[in-house]
Amino acid sequence: MPDKDRLHRSELAVPASNLRMLEKAPAAGADVVFLDLEDAVAPDDKVQARANAIAALAEQDWSGCAVSVRINGLDTHWAYRDVIDIVEAVGNRLDMILVPKVGRPADLEFVALLLSQIEQAHGLDPIALTALIETAPGMANVERIAECCPDRLEALVFGVGDYAASTRARTTGIGGANPDYAVLTDPAADGSRELHWGDPWHYGLARVVVASRANGLRPIDGPFGDFNDPDGYRMAARRAAALGCEGKWAIHPTQVPIANEVFSPPAEEIERARRIMEAMAEAAREGRGAVALDGRLIDAASIKMAENVLTRAERLR
Repeated sequence: MPDKDRLHRSELAVPASNLRMLEKAPAAGADVVFLDLEDAVAPDDKVQARANAIAALAEQDWSGCAVSVRINGLDTHWAYRDVIDIVEAVGNRLDMILVPKVGRPADLEFVALLLSQIEQAHGLDPIALTALIETAPGMANVERIAECCPDRLEALVFGVGDYAASTRARTTGIGGANPDYAVLTDPAADGSRELHWGDPWHYGLARVVVASRANGLRPIDGPFGDFNDPDGYRMAARRAAALGCEGKWAIHPTQVPIANEVFSPPAEEIERARRIMEAMAEAAREGRGAVALDGRLIDAASIKMAENVLTRAERLR
């Protein structure tokens, strides 16, 4: 079942074909670890990676984080065995299943139906689903996808790499900036012009955020490919947080603490939220609908934003 209190600040991707990374994953500090059977695993290693994931789920201590498995795409012959073998063997240790390349509601509904049958047969609690929106059809249908499976679907993830490939975006990077996505200012008096870079992923990420929030889901930003660029990763995470995302993928353990920091409200933000609530409570006692705090208007919308901050802070505490 979807967990309304689960933290998703950092979601660490761990190739299930890499035993060393599997062993270290529970202690990496991520809120969520997903064992990857899909893109990070070569075709010849798929079956062994599935066995590795089952062993890791059964034998390791995952009490410090939530744990998920990214199954193979539903257009492959590995997907159904990923679900059946893993859930039948260790479904009681699994929090979520991450479904890649979701293009329409029926994709999630198929996995949900399969899960229901396995859970009934083995007496398991319902396992939540997370959907990867990473294709042009998935983005075109993102609102319909977000509405389906309300008893299972917990989050939508913007998978920027495959999305770029699906839309034939002219880039080979994953989640970073693109110097070609820019505009020139009009010439200045001396004829000089400035180049202003844009964010080529803003549209896709914003749609995922809106579809998620409209349906009570968590929007999560996907990978940033250059794990040797912590400043670039931090800025991408801050951009996602500013849009309303609750977390971001980490493809390397060094990205985990950055995501945890960015998606945790800072102390000054928490303090301001508390002051807003106190000021509005005083205004209500005095019969006023809006007041000023630090020279800025605060009103009912301010309360909602402050409540979001304080709720998140409480969950972290």
